[in-house]
Amino acid sequence: MAYAYNRYQYETSPRKLKPEYETIQRKYPKKSTARKPNKKAKAKASKINKAKVILYVAIGFVTLFVISYRYAIIDKKYSNLKGLEDDLGVIKKETAQLEANIESSLNLTTIKEEAESKLGMKKMSPEQIVYVALPKNDYVETSSEEINDENSNTNWIMSIIDKIMDILM
Repeated sequence: MAYAYNRYQYETSPRKLKPEYETIQRKYPKKSTARKPNKKAKAKASKINKAKVILYVAIGFVTLFVISYRYAIIDKKYSNLKGLEDDLGVIKKETAQLEANIESSLNLTTIKEEAESKLGMKKMSPEQIVYVALPKNDYVETSSEEINDENSNTNWIMSIIDKIMDILM
Protein backbone atom coordinates (compact mmCIF):
# COMPACT_ATOMS: atom_id res chain seq x y z
CA MET A 1 0.00 0.00 0.00
CA ALA A 2 1.16 3.44 -0.77
CA TYR A 3 1.73 6.02 1.83
CA ALA A 4 -0.98 8.58 1.76
CA TYR A 5 0.18 12.12 1.51
CA ASN A 6 -1.97 15.03 0.57
CA ARG A 7 0.70 16.96 -1.21
CA TYR A 8 2.41 16.25 -4.47
CA GLN A 9 6.20 16.69 -4.52
CA TYR A 10 7.72 17.97 -7.71
CA GLU A 11 11.01 16.74 -9.16
CA THR A 12 11.21 13.68 -6.97
CA SER A 13 10.79 10.02 -7.63
CA PRO A 14 7.50 8.46 -6.61
CA ARG A 15 7.13 6.95 -3.19
CA LYS A 16 7.90 3.29 -2.86
CA LEU A 17 5.23 0.86 -1.84
CA LYS A 18 5.61 -1.31 1.20
CA PRO A 19 5.52 -4.96 0.32
CA GLU A 20 2.47 -6.77 1.58
CA TYR A 21 4.48 -9.78 2.61
CA GLU A 22 7.44 -10.23 4.87
CA THR A 23 10.75 -11.35 3.34
CA ILE A 24 12.00 -14.69 4.53
CA GLN A 25 15.36 -14.65 6.22
CA ARG A 26 17.58 -17.55 5.25
CA LYS A 27 19.09 -19.56 8.03
CA TYR A 28 22.24 -20.46 6.12
CA PRO A 29 24.41 -17.93 4.39
CA LYS A 30 24.52 -18.07 0.65
CA LYS A 31 27.49 -19.96 -0.69
CA SER A 32 29.98 -17.97 -2.63
CA THR A 33 31.15 -19.19 -5.99
CA ALA A 34 34.39 -17.22 -5.75
CA ARG A 35 37.60 -19.14 -5.19
CA LYS A 36 38.93 -19.17 -1.68
CA PRO A 37 42.64 -18.57 -1.32
CA ASN A 38 44.49 -21.67 -0.37
CA LYS A 39 46.86 -21.98 2.60
CA LYS A 40 49.99 -21.54 0.49
CA ALA A 41 48.80 -18.21 -0.89
CA LYS A 42 47.91 -17.05 2.61
CA ALA A 43 51.33 -18.09 3.92
CA LYS A 44 53.07 -16.30 1.04
CA ALA A 45 51.01 -13.15 1.65
CA SER A 46 51.83 -13.23 5.37
CA LYS A 47 55.55 -13.67 4.58
CA ILE A 48 55.40 -10.68 2.23
CA ASN A 49 53.66 -8.62 4.91
CA LYS A 50 56.29 -9.64 7.47
CA ALA A 51 59.07 -8.75 5.02
CA LYS A 52 57.49 -5.33 4.46
CA VAL A 53 57.32 -4.69 8.20
CA ILE A 54 60.95 -5.73 8.63
CA LEU A 55 61.95 -3.50 5.70
CA TYR A 56 60.13 -0.51 7.19
CA VAL A 57 61.75 -1.10 10.59
CA ALA A 58 65.18 -1.35 8.93
CA ILE A 59 64.60 1.87 6.97
CA GLY A 60 63.49 3.60 10.18
CA PHE A 61 66.57 2.32 12.02
CA VAL A 62 68.93 3.48 9.28
CA THR A 63 67.23 6.89 9.19
CA LEU A 64 67.57 7.32 12.96
CA PHE A 65 71.19 6.16 12.78
CA VAL A 66 72.01 8.72 10.07
CA ILE A 67 70.34 11.50 12.07
CA SER A 68 72.20 10.60 15.27
CA TYR A 69 75.51 10.34 13.37
CA ARG A 70 74.91 13.76 11.86
CA TYR A 71 74.27 15.25 15.30
CA ALA A 72 77.45 13.60 16.62
CA ILE A 73 79.48 15.24 13.85
CA ILE A 74 77.83 18.60 14.53
CA ASP A 75 78.62 18.26 18.24
CA LYS A 76 82.26 17.44 17.48
CA LYS A 77 82.60 20.46 15.18
CA TYR A 78 80.95 22.68 17.79
CA SER A 79 83.36 21.54 20.52
CA ASN A 80 86.28 22.11 18.13
CA LEU A 81 84.95 25.62 17.44
CA LYS A 82 84.70 26.36 21.17
CA GLY A 83 88.30 25.18 21.66
CA LEU A 84 89.51 27.47 18.87
CA GLU A 85 87.56 30.40 20.36
CA ASP A 86 89.24 29.76 23.73
CA ASP A 87 92.66 29.71 22.04
CA LEU A 88 91.80 32.97 20.27
CA GLY A 89 90.93 34.57 23.62
CA VAL A 90 94.28 33.50 25.09
CA ILE A 91 96.15 34.88 22.07
CA LYS A 92 94.27 38.19 22.30
CA LYS A 93 95.26 38.50 25.99
CA GLU A 94 98.91 37.82 25.15
CA THR A 95 98.77 40.40 22.35
CA ALA A 96 97.32 43.02 24.68
CA GLN A 97 100.07 42.32 27.26
CA LEU A 98 102.78 42.58 24.62
CA GLU A 99 101.36 45.86 23.34
CA ALA A 100 101.36 47.25 26.89
CA ASN A 101 105.00 46.15 27.31
CA ILE A 102 105.96 47.81 24.02
CA GLU A 103 104.23 51.07 24.97
CA SER A 104 105.97 51.12 28.34
CA SER A 105 109.36 50.45 26.71
CA LEU A 106 108.88 53.26 24.16
CA ASN A 107 109.06 55.89 26.89
CA LEU A 108 112.02 58.23 26.18
CA THR A 109 113.37 58.11 29.72
CA THR A 110 113.54 54.30 29.68
CA ILE A 111 115.24 54.38 26.27
CA LYS A 112 117.80 56.87 27.60
CA GLU A 113 118.46 54.80 30.71
CA GLU A 114 118.91 51.60 28.68
CA ALA A 115 121.25 53.35 26.23
CA GLU A 116 123.42 54.66 29.05
CA SER A 117 123.41 51.48 31.15
CA LYS A 118 123.48 48.65 28.56
CA LEU A 119 125.22 50.29 25.59
CA GLY A 120 127.46 52.75 27.47
CA MET A 121 126.26 55.71 25.39
CA LYS A 122 126.70 59.31 26.55
CA LYS A 123 125.52 62.68 25.35
CA MET A 124 127.69 64.41 22.77
CA SER A 125 130.38 66.74 24.01
CA PRO A 126 131.21 69.99 22.18
CA GLU A 127 134.58 68.58 21.05
CA GLN A 128 132.82 65.90 19.02
CA ILE A 129 130.81 68.34 16.91
CA VAL A 130 132.31 68.95 13.43
CA TYR A 131 130.89 71.64 11.17
CA VAL A 132 131.03 71.26 7.38
CA ALA A 133 131.03 74.30 5.10
CA LEU A 134 129.42 73.92 1.70
CA PRO A 135 129.57 76.49 -1.11
CA LYS A 136 126.37 78.41 -1.79
CA ASN A 137 126.15 77.77 -5.54
CA ASP A 138 123.99 75.05 -7.03
CA TYR A 139 125.60 72.05 -8.66
CA VAL A 140 122.57 70.97 -10.71
CA GLU A 141 122.53 72.14 -14.33
CA THR A 142 119.40 72.25 -16.43
CA SER A 143 119.52 71.52 -20.13
CA SER A 144 117.55 73.59 -22.57
CA GLU A 145 118.27 71.30 -25.48
CA GLU A 146 115.68 68.94 -26.81
CA ILE A 147 116.80 65.36 -26.48
CA ASN A 148 116.09 63.25 -29.52
CA ASP A 149 115.72 59.63 -28.70
CA GLU A 150 117.08 57.52 -31.51
CA ASN A 151 115.29 54.48 -30.20
CA SER A 152 111.87 56.03 -30.49
CA ASN A 153 108.84 53.81 -30.69
CA THR A 154 107.42 55.45 -33.82
CA ASN A 155 107.58 53.32 -36.92
CA TRP A 156 108.67 54.48 -40.38
CA ILE A 157 105.09 55.08 -41.58
CA MET A 158 104.48 57.54 -38.77
CA SER A 159 107.76 59.36 -39.52
CA ILE A 160 106.74 59.75 -43.19
CA ILE A 161 103.31 61.10 -42.17
CA ASP A 162 105.00 63.58 -39.80
CA LYS A 163 107.33 64.85 -42.58
CA ILE A 164 104.38 65.31 -44.98
CA MET A 165 102.48 67.22 -42.32
CA ASP A 166 105.51 69.49 -41.71
CA ILE A 167 105.74 70.26 -45.47
CA LEU A 168 102.06 71.07 -45.82
CA MET A 169 101.96 73.38 -42.88
